[in-house]
Amino acid sequence: MAEGGVPDLEIQKKDIDNLLKVSLKKGDTWYLIDTKWFKQWKKYVGYDAWDSDSVGEESPGPVDNKNLFKENSLTEGQTPKLKEHMIDDIDYILVPEEAWNKLQGWYGLTEGQEPIARKVIQHGLFVRHCKVEVYYLDLKLCENSQPDKQILKQFSRTDTIDDLEKEMRRTFNIDEKKEVRLWNRYTTNTYEQLTKPDKTLQDAGLYQGQVIVMELKNVDGTWPRQAKSTSSNSTASLRSDGSSSRQGLCGLSNLGNTCFMNSVIQCMSNVPLLTQYFLKRNWIEEINENNPLGMHGEIARSYAELIQMMWSGKHSYTAPRNFKYAVGRFAPQFSGEKQHDCHDLMAFLLNGLHEELNRIRQKPYIEMRDADGRSDEVVAAEAWYIYRLRNDSIIVDIFHGLYKYAIHCPECSKISVMFDPFCYLSLPLPVKKEERQIDVFWVPLNPLEQPVQFKLTVPKMGCIADMCSVLAEYVEVKPEYMVVTYVYSFRFHKFYAQDESLSHIMDRDDTFIYQVPITSGDDPDQLVLSIYLREQSDDSSNNVTDEEKGSDSISGSDQTSENSEDSVKTDNVKPPRLFRFTLVNSYGNTDMDYKLNDDGKPLKLNSKSYVAVDWHPVARKRFYNESAAEAFEQHETMKMKTQKKQVIQINDCLELFTTTEKLGAQDPWYCSKCEKHQQATKKFDIWSLPNVLIIHLKRFSYDRYRRDKIDTLVEFPTRGLDMRKYVFGDNSGPLLYDLIAVANHLGGPSGEHYTAYGKNCEDGKWYYFDDSSVSEACEESCVSSVAVYLNENVSKTWKNIHCLNWALSLGLADQDPHKFCYFHCR
Repeated sequence: MAEGGVPDLEIQKKDIDNLLKVSLKKGDTWYLIDTKWFKQWKKYVGYDAWDSDSVGEESPGPVDNKNLFKENSLTEGQTPKLKEHMIDDIDYILVPEEAWNKLQGWYGLTEGQEPIARKVIQHGLFVRHCKVEVYYLDLKLCENSQPDKQILKQFSRTDTIDDLEKEMRRTFNIDEKKEVRLWNRYTTNTYEQLTKPDKTLQDAGLYQGQVIVMELKNVDGTWPRQAKSTSSNSTASLRSDGSSSRQGLCGLSNLGNTCFMNSVIQCMSNVPLLTQYFLKRNWIEEINENNPLGMHGEIARSYAELIQMMWSGKHSYTAPRNFKYAVGRFAPQFSGEKQHDCHDLMAFLLNGLHEELNRIRQKPYIEMRDADGRSDEVVAAEAWYIYRLRNDSIIVDIFHGLYKYAIHCPECSKISVMFDPFCYLSLPLPVKKEERQIDVFWVPLNPLEQPVQFKLTVPKMGCIADMCSVLAEYVEVKPEYMVVTYVYSFRFHKFYAQDESLSHIMDRDDTFIYQVPITSGDDPDQLVLSIYLREQSDDSSNNVTDEEKGSDSISGSDQTSENSEDSVKTDNVKPPRLFRFTLVNSYGNTDMDYKLNDDGKPLKLNSKSYVAVDWHPVARKRFYNESAAEAFEQHETMKMKTQKKQVIQINDCLELFTTTEKLGAQDPWYCSKCEKHQQATKKFDIWSLPNVLIIHLKRFSYDRYRRDKIDTLVEFPTRGLDMRKYVFGDNSGPLLYDLIAVANHLGGPSGEHYTAYGKNCEDGKWYYFDDSSVSEACEESCVSSVAVYLNENVSKTWKNIHCLNWALSLGLADQDPHKFCYFHCR
């Protein structure tokens, strides 16, 4: 046992390791700890094998969570607010209550901070998952008499409607005896009454930023708001004036990060042929509840119910709870409140509807034949015929097309041709090499030169050496004479190796690049040391010597006052130094100080040594110019605007998609003629397009650390997109497309939001769908950097849609184009 009742480092490591293996249980309390502090603790106790050399050398000090809070959030009198969009294991780690109590008992908590305690809640519908509720709900509270005077308050999702009512009574000073009603306010005209006091906020479907209105009953027994008609399960509402909305113009409540689902549903809803199929109840005759690949008809039934509600013309919005429950039951990844990619849900929905509406009850087994020199027309017709013998549904009728897939052996020249059905085209984007900008501070070796701040444009997937090479062009210093550091809380938190990925550097990090006389490790007689500046404490016996305490000679010595004529000079007494040197750990902590003797002997230092410069308070005041020490210049690159975004055309994506590609060395193809694996070439071609063409744009790039969004604008005409150039089937016919709907992806990989545009088939106008809100829009507003397009084939009334990272084609198979004049047939 160490001093002060703190256990040895090995015991600490074992205790915390065992506690971190505890499973999440509903109602338990867990705590957030800054990842940087926790990593330093792991290094200190030798938690990981590679940290064995640093055991006991670098104490993390008191738990410091200030980086988890918004700037100025810890000011006295304010309620601390967590930073938004933080990620588990990157920004913070979660520990159970017992582990937190131990860590806080051993190391303490930084003064002025409070523990960040959070409850474990359950997410999901049919499949329940436990998770820590890191972020509370921010709800906007207001009175019905003052709807614009809103007060923002936080609530746990485990709080009930009754808890919400009590808090609102306290907030607005409303007596408990007075009768009130609570309403969800989605827009200025749409409300939903909260009628079940025992229901949790999570089960009530409340979401971040939701406006909650408290209505106080009039003295005469009437209510200020006229009665609203809602469904029995409170999933839909009329407009506040009691008038009905037009068919299809029905918003969808956000049930907790379900905007991705709402966007998909709104796009699907604007496919007249598919919607009419459900409205006319044709699906009832074709539902296949016994298909083992389906979900017993639950997806089709819940989707049909939702479409009936949206197109009834009675509701301005509805909450798609039953549909979400059905999806979550069979696809647990969609059951919680986590944001997802709308393309993933679209793929699941189309496949689920297809299997549940498959007209084939017994799928025959038919072995596919190789082309064997037969013409493409014959092989394609055979492939499609065999596919339809096993797959026959409204989804296939509308959404499925045919690929031609050719593989060429480089050795024997064998060409293997296959034809496969597809539900969407997955198109690559011909973008330039991805880049990012990083702000860094350059610290020259010459102490008389000021540091300079640069904005460096570097490869997004590059390494530290790449960043140093870019900087070298500005400062004329070779990269091997640079040391890259991350400064955290005024201390060196990390030294980067030249081969480390740039993805380790976050945009909010303070990155300093120091010029050094040699490359660390090249010369055993020279070292690169980390220096900390500190001020001695007057009441610290190990910081100020008796000699320094006993006189005010600092202020009167030649060292401290060059122009003083009254300076006292003594041959026997050395004037005190302005500062002294002390060995410390990497965090500059004082609990391991080791004063360096001023005896003229060489110091025994190594590459892991950290030295503190301890200024005498008087000397610091007279000689240390803090403003000059902190001054820096800004390079002209800091004024550089964000690089102009690259703009590409949809035809460029299609051209790249149909370009011959060589298979990777790790993904060879087995040639039956050569009887060995070959690094062959492959080529995709479009043989025939479906009535509904799904275009998936590959907008996300991945590495082991992050998921990056390619936000390049993809342009194509809102009307008259000609696909004839890319279709090789003889009977493909003219394929012209006009825009009719859009799915938008806003934001980055974290902090995402989905919306949709749609062209209503009843009035031919464009509308913008943002969860429960529906507003009229113009066609031009659909074409922007955050939205791409949904098109229709004019001659066959086909259409398609896609967003930044995916595209969904939607369309009709009606052979009378004049029946739908809003498609602008030519």
